[in-house]
Amino acid sequence: MRLLGGVLVLAVAVAAGGWVLSAPDPLPAETLADLEGDAERGARIFHAAGCAGCHTAPDAEAAEAPVLVGGQRFASPFGTFVAPNISQDPEAGIGDWTDAEIANAVMRGISPEGAHYYPAFPYTTYIRAEPQDVVDLIAHLRTLPADATPSQPHEVGFPFNIRRGIGLWKLMYLSDDWIVPGLEGQAAEGQYLVEALGHCGECHTPRGPFGQLDTGRWLGGAPHPAGDGTIPNITPGGLSWSENDIAAYLDSGFTPEFDSAGGEMAEVIRNVSQLPDEDLAAIAAYVKAVPAVE
Repeated sequence: MRLLGGVLVLAVAVAAGGWVLSAPDPLPAETLADLEGDAERGARIFHAAGCAGCHTAPDAEAAEAPVLVGGQRFASPFGTFVAPNISQDPEAGIGDWTDAEIANAVMRGISPEGAHYYPAFPYTTYIRAEPQDVVDLIAHLRTLPADATPSQPHEVGFPFNIRRGIGLWKLMYLSDDWIVPGLEGQAAEGQYLVEALGHCGECHTPRGPFGQLDTGRWLGGAPHPAGDGTIPNITPGGLSWSENDIAAYLDSGFTPEFDSAGGEMAEVIRNVSQLPDEDLAAIAAYVKAVPAVE
C-alpha cells in the first residue's frame, strides 16, 4: 500500500509539473503599450505574411479586400488542419477580439480563452515579428469584410487533440532566435521578411518526428506534408538562380525557363508580388545568403 501510495503521489506530482510547464506564455502586458496601428502600412505586412493565402475560401478569387472566411484544408501526418474564419464578424470571426488577443494569437499561438493553437498556424515564424508590424497588421485586418460563416473543426485524433500538450511542444521548439545569424544589409532585411513574416521555412524545411523544423537543413527542401511529392530545396545548394531570377519569379511567377508557379506556390506569388521591388530584392539576397544544403 505504501508503494502504491508513493506511485500515486509521484504521478500527481508529474501531472502537476506538466500542467505548469505546458501553461500558455502570453506576451508581456506592456508589449503593445503606446503602439498605434497604421492600416495602410499593415497591408504590406498582410501580403508579406501571406494571410490571404490560407484564410480565404478554397478557390476564392483574388480581391483587393479579401474575405478571410477560412475553410482551406491542410493535411499533415498529425491530421488535417482547417484554416479558421478570421474575418471581422464578431461571432464567427475575430471582430470582437482586442489587439492584445490578436497579437497573442499571432505571436504566441494562444487563443483569447488561453488555449494553445496548433503550430500549423505559423506563429513559430511570427514570434520574431516586431510588435509595431503586428499592430499595423491588426489595423489592416480591421478594414477587411466580415463574414458569418462558422469555422470548421480540425480533424486531429488522439493524442494530438490534447491542446495542453502543445505547451510542452512550445517549450522545446518555439523560439524567437534568428535561424541564420550574422546577416547584414539587404540580406538581413530579407531575413526579416522570410524568417519573421513570410514563413517560407514552414514548407521548404524538413521536419523532425514531432513536427519541429530541422533548422540544420533550413530551406533545404521537404516532403509535401500531404504525402504527395516534395517541396524543393531553395538554398544555394539546390537552386542555381541569380538574385534577379529569384526576385523576378516572386514578382511574376515565371521561372528563368519560363515555367510558371503552380499549387500552393501560385498563391504565395499572388501575395508576395504585391510587395515593393525592394522587398523582393531583399528576399532574393537572403535566399542566396543562407547556408547551402546539398
